[in-house]
Amino acid sequence: MKKDFIEEVTWRGMIHDFMPGTQEHLNESSRAAYVGIDPTADSLHIGHLVGVMLLRHFQLAGHKPVALIGGATGMIGDPSGKSEERNLLDESTLRHNQDAIKLQLSKFLEFDKNQDNAAVLVNNYDWMKDFSFLDFIRDVGKHITVNYMMAKDSVKKRLSKDAKEGMSFTEFTYQLVQGYDFLHLYRSQNCTLQMGGSDQWGNITTGTEMIRRIDQGKGFALTCPLITKADGTKFGKTATGNIWLDPKKTSPYKFFQYWINTSDEDAEKFIKIFTFLSKSEIEELVKTHQEAPHQRLLQNKLADIITETVHSADALENAKKASNVLFGKSTGEDLAELDEDTFLDVFEGVPMKILPNSILENGLDMIAALSAETGFLDSNGEARRALKQNAVAVNKSKVDENFKIESKNLINNKYVLINKGKKNMYLIKFES
Repeated sequence: MKKDFIEEVTWRGMIHDFMPGTQEHLNESSRAAYVGIDPTADSLHIGHLVGVMLLRHFQLAGHKPVALIGGATGMIGDPSGKSEERNLLDESTLRHNQDAIKLQLSKFLEFDKNQDNAAVLVNNYDWMKDFSFLDFIRDVGKHITVNYMMAKDSVKKRLSKDAKEGMSFTEFTYQLVQGYDFLHLYRSQNCTLQMGGSDQWGNITTGTEMIRRIDQGKGFALTCPLITKADGTKFGKTATGNIWLDPKKTSPYKFFQYWINTSDEDAEKFIKIFTFLSKSEIEELVKTHQEAPHQRLLQNKLADIITETVHSADALENAKKASNVLFGKSTGEDLAELDEDTFLDVFEGVPMKILPNSILENGLDMIAALSAETGFLDSNGEARRALKQNAVAVNKSKVDENFKIESKNLINNKYVLINKGKKNMYLIKFES
């Protein structure tokens, strides 16, 4: 028996608003719904995931999900909550981005054409590129009044006295273009529902209005809340930018760390939104977590599931090994198993000195490695004392004053990690 889509996403905290009659409409028979995705990069970031999860739950409920790549709308910019227009993309870049995004979507959605409710990927550039301006204002624009468009909150905010900049005609017409997408998919895919973030309500309902006025049909709107973190910072953002699904843009280690470092409050919210665990499973996890919050059961489960889904079981295992290198009891062998990118991610922010490879020909003695050559410790005397106290480790193995760093000690043929105690770390990179 298929789940009731509205009930499922409601208990998960994924509903902000929906038009009256939506639930009844979906429960009558299998329907099609779409979510729009901005293609200005060749990767999704985790801010896109709420919409993607909505589509997956929609598919699991027996309906047909449609992912719309906004090739045309991505060129002109959406006024909803933004102050700058987007850059124009050429068609080859657009196609590359679309292919990369589909690959990521396929980790969540079933695109198998043999399935009755197989997911579909479309690009609004395909039906907008040959639309002339005259055709558009004649066939679409005449059906929606300026009064109707001006009443939208997204437009009002940009035209208010407090707004630093006005709104270009291009951005003003955005809701007509997005509205026409809904009309086009209503006709071509029998798509009767559009879903998006709560800031998209005005644009989505313009589409339902077009379907009503032009085709005398019935379209529905559903929005999800814009995800925020308990501390007020923006979800999916870090000091270095977005958390991407592409491992080249955000390594699996950093991706895993983002989720593992969520607060208890956020983890309880996110595990409902970003996993497919059942209500009873999540309730049991929350209960167990609250009994021993220091074990961070929710964060670990959340990070495990979403990292494996987006990347792979192997990538998850490597990310956990990398985390153990920094925070757990790890060995030199664990360090040696890290690839260079992950190694640098793990030790990001650790001070580093670059030395020539030639210095290793006769071995680099530890006093020089700790002081004269690196400045890690202030003096040779301090270096000697640390070594006598058994407080120094090279690549996680304790060393004494007689130890010399040689080529065979290098990680990835380049690096050596020195620890003084547990918390003080220093990297040496050897280059030719």
